[in-house]
Amino acid sequence: MPSHTFADRSAAQPPERGTVEALISQTHRLRGDVDAVRRDAVPDEDDPRLRWQRALCDLAVHHLDDLGLQLGQLRDGMPPGAEAPLAEAAGGVATVQLPATRTESGPGPVNTPAGSAEWNLLTDEVDWSEELFRLFGRSPEDGALSLDELPSFVVPEDQQLLTAMVTDCLVDGKPIDGEFRITRPDSTTRTVHMMGEPVLDADGCTASMWAVVRDVTELRRRRQAVHDTRDSLRRQQHIARTERRIAVELQESVLPPWRGSLRLPPGGSTSLDLAAHYLPSATGALIGGDWYDAMPLPDGRALLSVGDLTGHGVAATSGMAMLLGALRGMAVAGAEPGPLMGWLNQLLDASAQPALGSAVCCRYDPATATLTWSQAGHPAPLLFREGIGRALEAPEGVLLGATSGAVYGQAEERLLPGDVLVLRTDGLSPRSMGLDDPADDATGAPRLLALAPRLSAARSAQECVRVVAEEFGGAEREDDACVLVARIGP
Repeated sequence: MPSHTFADRSAAQPPERGTVEALISQTHRLRGDVDAVRRDAVPDEDDPRLRWQRALCDLAVHHLDDLGLQLGQLRDGMPPGAEAPLAEAAGGVATVQLPATRTESGPGPVNTPAGSAEWNLLTDEVDWSEELFRLFGRSPEDGALSLDELPSFVVPEDQQLLTAMVTDCLVDGKPIDGEFRITRPDSTTRTVHMMGEPVLDADGCTASMWAVVRDVTELRRRRQAVHDTRDSLRRQQHIARTERRIAVELQESVLPPWRGSLRLPPGGSTSLDLAAHYLPSATGALIGGDWYDAMPLPDGRALLSVGDLTGHGVAATSGMAMLLGALRGMAVAGAEPGPLMGWLNQLLDASAQPALGSAVCCRYDPATATLTWSQAGHPAPLLFREGIGRALEAPEGVLLGATSGAVYGQAEERLLPGDVLVLRTDGLSPRSMGLDDPADDATGAPRLLALAPRLSAARSAQECVRVVAEEFGGAEREDDACVLVARIGP
């Protein structure tokens, strides 16, 4: 019988699709070779070797069918840890061992021990191989089971199935090919697969029956584990898609409705020309808690803010919505930026879902062109004037939710026509280009400051945002980020 050896790859490195396709092709070719040998092994009552050879060929065909099915599952993209086992097939071996694979119960080889039996209907003799005695957990001294005794080892639910298979074989001459469960003397239950054929005498009557029985308990358990893993993966993917959709819808409903530019108040040499941009993470699979906001206040001043709440998904966006709603409400009520940050900290500290957040809150007075601002563990705004950029000196302020009763300071900055103010969240630069690169950091400050000539020369906030997006938009960042640009002047 032709033999082929299939080398599988390490469980730590899933096989490439092309490799699996090649293995599937080899499996199909090997199955054809086995079929050819099986056709030549015509049962002969005078030559038991041919009957045994044909039975082994039938067993090998079933092993190859199982292998082809599992390789197909692997090709279709099973997750790491659920790879189908690759078989090492050798001709004439009654016990087949598949290479170790990782399943829910850990790695280990798949053993499918098999044994043979012959029931002579003329002499009532029964011949079992040693392997079959071990498979049934029965001692050879106890003798082999007759066809009448065999159902006593079969679980009640499967006895009718076995009876039907044996009857069809003995009466109608049909081959046996089916599975049933047996209960061994040690009370363990095993799933076995039986393949058998009738042996006819010269008159065409059934004289005996040959069968090969293999223990497929572990194989079926692992197949079920693969099936369960796939179902679990599909459920997780569905949940992830649903959560992302909800997070996106919540984020879009909370962030400012304006797109492009906004002017606050609408006119005057010291009014604010505003524009913002949201930069998603490289994968876009998870939505973070980043926000930007700008809105007019009842007293004629304007509120500017950016912030970031830790986490991703619905929890982060819902927490962000809570903070942003509270910030807007307190700002409209006239709260100063410093005390406002303290109340946000208290709100987050008392939240049912504890989290940490960072934020910058600015209040701009167009009458005096004064910016009053406070921060909570957040990068300071960058001010660009006449081609030179610098970070504003930050007042005291720890992360929101880090400690109870935290006090937040305030700072003031007088702005001039033509000034450009850039507020952004952490993560603007990818970590690989930030923390590991002394020329940059995750806030993007050095790279932003290098854009000072272009930002100062820009004629609108929207043009400034385009400059920033060109610089950072193509980066493979690990997290979401956003930038808010305010330009002073008409």
